[in-house]
Amino acid sequence: MSLVAFDFDGTLVDSEMTVLLGEQCGVADRMAEITERAMNDEIGYAESLRERVSLLEGLSIDRTNEAFSAVSLRPGAADVLGALDEAGVTAGILTGGFERGVREALDRESVAVDRVCANRLVVASEELTGTVEGPLVEGTKDDVLSDLASEAGVPIAETVAVGDGANDRPMLAACGLAIGYDPKPAVEPVCDVVVTSMAGLHGVLEVKGLLRS
Repeated sequence: MSLVAFDFDGTLVDSEMTVLLGEQCGVADRMAEITERAMNDEIGYAESLRERVSLLEGLSIDRTNEAFSAVSLRPGAADVLGALDEAGVTAGILTGGFERGVREALDRESVAVDRVCANRLVVASEELTGTVEGPLVEGTKDDVLSDLASEAGVPIAETVAVGDGANDRPMLAACGLAIGYDPKPAVEPVCDVVVTSMAGLHGVLEVKGLLRS
């Protein structure tokens, strides 16, 4: 039994959910600036997430739905996830983004993972309140990876993690094989392998014996 944990925004998808939501209310540029600072470890992730979500206060559910409908897996990502499932490898998505967007993107490609650990936007009166809740607001991905490994019966030293940004660094440092997907400069030093495409990722997983060639 093996375990692969993926980041979502910037890894399995090439978009950032908060930015897609921000485009619905004209604050995408401000959000992108905050995201970049966080991914480069200039400000704390929890602070950056709350700051970005606060800009969404008052966004209607209809426009929120439009943003989530634009969340799409990278070309080849569904193939990687499907191949892991076929090989009997436990796969998880660990993201500070939002569960709804993850689920919709997976459903559109008719693929699934064993576990999604994500945050949730708080809604009241059919509008976003500008607040966020969930396990990865203050929590870190190494703790979630450890829990997932325990549930799957896989030693943490035999796990694989794939990510690109500063909030992925804890799980990349804790896992057995750290794969950076076009990682930010502050993250690359903790990566054992760097890939820039899903084909490259598939190839690394094949070499490691997790996928069939």
